[in-house]
Amino acid sequence: MHADLLNYMENRRPKGSFRGKESRFEHHGKSGKSSSGKTGKNMPKQPETESGNIRLNRFIANSGVCSRREADELISKGLVSVNGKQVTDMGIKVTYSDDIRYKGKKLSSEKKVYILMNKPKGYVTTVEDPHAEHTVIDLIGNACPERVYPVGRLDKETTGVLLLTNDGDLTGKLTHPKYNRRKIYHVFLETPVAKNDLFKLTEGINLDNELVVADAVSYADPEDRTQIGIELHSGQNRVIRRLFEALGYRVKKLDRVYFAGLTKKNLPRGKWRFLSEKEISMLKRGAF
Repeated sequence: MHADLLNYMENRRPKGSFRGKESRFEHHGKSGKSSSGKTGKNMPKQPETESGNIRLNRFIANSGVCSRREADELISKGLVSVNGKQVTDMGIKVTYSDDIRYKGKKLSSEKKVYILMNKPKGYVTTVEDPHAEHTVIDLIGNACPERVYPVGRLDKETTGVLLLTNDGDLTGKLTHPKYNRRKIYHVFLETPVAKNDLFKLTEGINLDNELVVADAVSYADPEDRTQIGIELHSGQNRVIRRLFEALGYRVKKLDRVYFAGLTKKNLPRGKWRFLSEKEISMLKRGAF
């Protein structure tokens, strides 16, 4: 990279860069109306129960299976049992000594683990895939006894910042559209991108009935207009590639350089590390 892309997307944005609309991400449903996600910074926390008890959906999230919101769906479908009895009450309270099972498998509220990886090309972001030659979990191997999961997805050919954890509650907060978590990408294209097309990205491109708006976009290298830095919040599948395809460009290489306050600085491609306590606190507080 010819320059620090984060500098271009942050304080030292070069002349000729564009900012997105105030409405960062708009969803257009069948009614044609749009709604914008809120940051979630002031979302009230779910109250804790009395000493020794915890809500079942939180227990399931803590076990690393999924987020609390998704845990409610599992409970309502009757896929969870407590001490041998199937439950469908999403507000039920349990203790850590209770026998909690999902599809017959016992769950435990294990130690929370947070891993930052600089994902290499050729690895899929799934835990298991019989059709994939390599998954990102292969890079961790047996170095982490806890079962961790990728937070969101990067397609097989995309490289860069990837967070893995067994904290289902945090995963939900980082991937749900209403929280608008920032993502910045360095995009390499086969042909130079016209300045007018950068402007179009900040105005919004319609993909699958959703208006996807770039929050900021600029040339990553002032001397090379085939390299673009783009910031957005959308969680659509292959969204960067599809945005540029909609404008008539083909992405040659895609690298995520920032996700929810995390960067790949000092982390070589294909390597990973555990997050520091400071970084974990930042993620949980949404202080980025």
